[in-house]
Amino acid sequence: MAAKSQICSIWLGSETGILKGVSLTKKQAFNFCEMSCMSRDQEVCVMAWGDPHESEVLVGSVNGTVKTFSTDKGIFTATRECGDPSQGRFTGLAVTDSSMITCVESGLLKVWKEGSTETAEVNAGNGICRMQQNQSQRHRVATGGKENPLKVWDLERPDKPIFTAKNVAHDWLDMRVPVWVRDIGFIPDSDKIVTCTGHHQVRVYDPLTPQRRPVLEARFGEYPLTALSLPANQGTVVVGNTHGELAILDLRKGLVCGCLKGLAGAVRGLQCHPSLPLVASCGLDRFLRVHNLEDRSLQHKVWMHKKSGFFLLSLHFIFFILSSSNADFSGDVEEVKAEEEEDEVWDTMETVTEKAKKRAAQKDEATATGVDGKKKRKLVKKVM
Repeated sequence: MAAKSQICSIWLGSETGILKGVSLTKKQAFNFCEMSCMSRDQEVCVMAWGDPHESEVLVGSVNGTVKTFSTDKGIFTATRECGDPSQGRFTGLAVTDSSMITCVESGLLKVWKEGSTETAEVNAGNGICRMQQNQSQRHRVATGGKENPLKVWDLERPDKPIFTAKNVAHDWLDMRVPVWVRDIGFIPDSDKIVTCTGHHQVRVYDPLTPQRRPVLEARFGEYPLTALSLPANQGTVVVGNTHGELAILDLRKGLVCGCLKGLAGAVRGLQCHPSLPLVASCGLDRFLRVHNLEDRSLQHKVWMHKKSGFFLLSLHFIFFILSSSNADFSGDVEEVKAEEEEDEVWDTMETVTEKAKKRAAQKDEATATGVDGKKKRKLVKKVM
């Protein structure tokens, strides 16, 4: 398993608790889990790198456990109980120099110090959908959810948030605009924060300004946004929604720069490469896709096929991590064998027209009446 894990450049978690490693060079996915004890309560909710060298992957499950997977050894090396399932599933997972940060739907944010059973707790409010860490200031995290506005926390002073967003003004009917933060991103080398909402809104906040309302708001589509990710080049953001639509938005003008095609299901995971103009996405159609952000072309497409022993389980991927060290993005898109076989079946099928349907019905009627071949032809001519 160590040889397989070392060639994987993308890691995904599934609803059945399977950790999948994808090799883009071989266009193949590998399963890393204990098949004998798989269950739905091990569904992967969140994932994060365990160290800066990307040699460990932390996997948070619905049952409240966080497992440590070694990408060098290809096995799980540790398991830690970090939550109560009654508090809700994990909505965020991050690490600092000497601690691990977890957050659940109930708003309970915990800081687990290494080598100690003591934890620092923060109540971020109920209905949390996402907790995101600031990579440039790792002791700061942002939270947000349904009827829970964006909040920025300094874990060195966790008594109260250092920034709390204010809801936008009432709409043209003078009605309150509902709050539903689905995903959060920190703009690199800046204090600005980007959020996407369940009401197809993309908002930019600047904690350094006196106003707590967004400094920019853009809309994309008509369906709830589920994920966002910031590309290597600043000034844009990639968002995905529940109808499988991916778009690149300009954060300076609030306009749509372009769309990425190919998806056929709700976007569940979205991650931009930290240095290359590439974005990887996965959703309910069970395909992993890698697009080029410059020409918006599809570079890679890998089918996340199921093992025969798990054909009743649905592999809908929740989240994935894109490795910057092992990824190989050369070559054209390799068509998946399963998709090709399906296309061949449809191509070999005869096209049924309305005239063919009529002839078949007349033939069946003549056969049912027991007439011979000559009478049958006469009957067909009369009908025609």
